[in-house]
Amino acid sequence: MNAGRALPGAGEMKRRLGVSDAVVIGLGSMLGAGIFAALGPAAGAAGSGLLLALVLAAVVAYCNATSSARLAALYPRSGGTYIYGRERLGEFWGHLAGWAFVVGKTASCAAMALTVGSYVWPGQAHAVAVACVVALTAVNYAGVQKSALLTRVIVALVLAVLAVVVVTALGAPGADTGRLNIGADATVGGVLQAAGLLFFAFAGYARIATLGEEVRDPERTIPRAIPTALGITLFVYALVSVAVLMTLGPGALADAASPLADSVRAAGADRLVPVVRAGGAVAALGSLLALILGVSRTTLAMARDRHLPRALAAVHPRFGVPHRAELAVGAVVTVLAATTDVRGAIGFSSFGVLAYYAIANASAWTLTPQEGRPHRLVPAAGLTGCAALAFALPLSTVVSGGAVLLIGAIVYGLRRAWTSSSRP
Repeated sequence: MNAGRALPGAGEMKRRLGVSDAVVIGLGSMLGAGIFAALGPAAGAAGSGLLLALVLAAVVAYCNATSSARLAALYPRSGGTYIYGRERLGEFWGHLAGWAFVVGKTASCAAMALTVGSYVWPGQAHAVAVACVVALTAVNYAGVQKSALLTRVIVALVLAVLAVVVVTALGAPGADTGRLNIGADATVGGVLQAAGLLFFAFAGYARIATLGEEVRDPERTIPRAIPTALGITLFVYALVSVAVLMTLGPGALADAASPLADSVRAAGADRLVPVVRAGGAVAALGSLLALILGVSRTTLAMARDRHLPRALAAVHPRFGVPHRAELAVGAVVTVLAATTDVRGAIGFSSFGVLAYYAIANASAWTLTPQEGRPHRLVPAAGLTGCAALAFALPLSTVVSGGAVLLIGAIVYGLRRAWTSSSRP
């Protein structure tokens, strides 16, 4: 198979990123606004079963990460599961994976931009969001190494803020380990739904795979970077979740608009609330940076194969980045951030992410032992877990997410029909 080579004339990008760069980009994607915002809705669904939901989301994420790592090492090209699905399952499944990723994550970009705006200047959230999108698009345009450097700074700041939250909450006089007990309010359906919401916060490791064409020694780097980033993220999320639960309890956590800030306030450290709010803004900024990076690379891969306009496949001769794809993604996200409340779009974004990884696991199932196939239990559990979490989401989310995938399938069919009719 020729997935490891770009199409003639498409342009090759330079391999500049090492293991530490890839890990930091993954951390910048996962340690984002999710941990500052997702705990409340997840607690509302799972109640005292929140930690169970976190473990379940982590297990599914581990299976997905393992499948993605093996595939990314075999196909070290920009595009992630778009490439894997196309090469292992057929062109339609690759297209559907790419469609789910690009559409869902574009909405997520706008959501992250608006999250920054709501933390920094609530009265002018849209204006701040637009400014952030423009600034980060410019950073990505100047080269991926600058993006990795900025992400290192963001990750360091976010980890420092999360450390403050954990130490403050665990040391609070009112912190109670009894609030960690699982009660009768925890149901199977609620835990599954909460796991689906929390999974969204783990999904950033895909950014490492979508940068496959820019990673040095991808067969060695990607399989190391993905589980390392995921393991660090799970450890941090578990600490933060335990600390916040001990301070607020599942009921108060479910009602909290800003769970981490409320936890610090409940611990009697009001002076630290602005610090936590700033951390939330920085975290969302880091997620936005990595999201724009990942969406533009998948757009590049789909454009190379004419699933999107061919002009988007261009690579800048000086900076070595897909500059047209980055500008196009930045323009679309800017419009959404300026005109739309995208909180309703996060639902179908989550559904799309799970569909994306379901295709990744199905692709990994087809690998042979000589190709580095993981134990068959891994892709099987990942595929089953993705389907279970996706359909456990609220009905409106399932309907909207299914509609997005259906539109993607229709676009594929129309493109095939147009291609067939234009042939002599």
